[in-house]
Amino acid sequence: MNILLTGGAGFIGRTVAKKLLNDGHFVWIVDDLSNGREENLAEFRSELKDFIHGDIKNEALLENLFSNVKFDLCYHLAASINVQDSIDDPRTTFNNDTIGTFYLLEQCRKHNVKVVFMSTCMVYDRCLDETGITEVHPIKPASPYAGSKIAAENMVLSYYHAYGLPTVVIRPFNTYGPFQKTGGEGGVVAIFIKKKLKGEGVHIYGDGTQTRDLLYVDDCAEFVVQAGYSDQVNGEIVNAGLGRDITINELANLVLKDESKIKHVEHIHPQSEIQKLLCNYDKAKNLLGWEPKVSLQEGLRRTEDWMKESHLV
Repeated sequence: MNILLTGGAGFIGRTVAKKLLNDGHFVWIVDDLSNGREENLAEFRSELKDFIHGDIKNEALLENLFSNVKFDLCYHLAASINVQDSIDDPRTTFNNDTIGTFYLLEQCRKHNVKVVFMSTCMVYDRCLDETGITEVHPIKPASPYAGSKIAAENMVLSYYHAYGLPTVVIRPFNTYGPFQKTGGEGGVVAIFIKKKLKGEGVHIYGDGTQTRDLLYVDDCAEFVVQAGYSDQVNGEIVNAGLGRDITINELANLVLKDESKIKHVEHIHPQSEIQKLLCNYDKAKNLLGWEPKVSLQEGLRRTEDWMKESHLV
């Protein structure tokens, strides 16, 4: 297939690109490199049909691309992803995550291209029990990032209902692994490992009892790819996660193995914190046959090994 991948130079995007190439597809990547890095693609850069350093809000760029290439599928991963930044600067996040998605949807509608839209677990209200968050769990846009993603999700699903365009909304939980940046939102594992390798302590926002469901990047990318291949999930919202959560305190102890190096600090934006995130991925298992393969301990080991090999400390 001819596949367009937005945000393909990001840490999840590059893993998705690699899987698509390994499956024999032709891949075009559009990325403005605000989050991604072109060097993330070095391993398979020559196998890509094209890498376009561009912005999805550039309608002329999108029109030109869709006119010249008959795409079969579009994986839309490009986004502003930092929760804290979205609170400080909501306009940038809204423009990138909602307006940018609309421009892309319009091209996909005109050319009848399936859209896989990557949303986020950050749209959910806190998990209240141990069965985990399903796709019908209440949403709570506690940040402009979550609000922008929910707005974009609704547009994506409206194109399925209004135009019959095959679309799917995917909500991966907190993804980590090789190629993740060591700063910013969602990079807690990368930050902790880097601090450990440098012999430094870590700062945890609040009391550290907040939990996260951590999904290894290879498992996440497999989920993303399968959502594009399957018609079973068209018009659906689908979660993916490990199915177990861990407190940030427990995670810090697991990585650092030294409680004396853990310090708790006041949260910058406590209103954006989700106290408990635990994924129920039954729907992905039932519709896609997907389930995670990499345990947290194994994923942490692989991430630390990669960081050492890449001399990121």
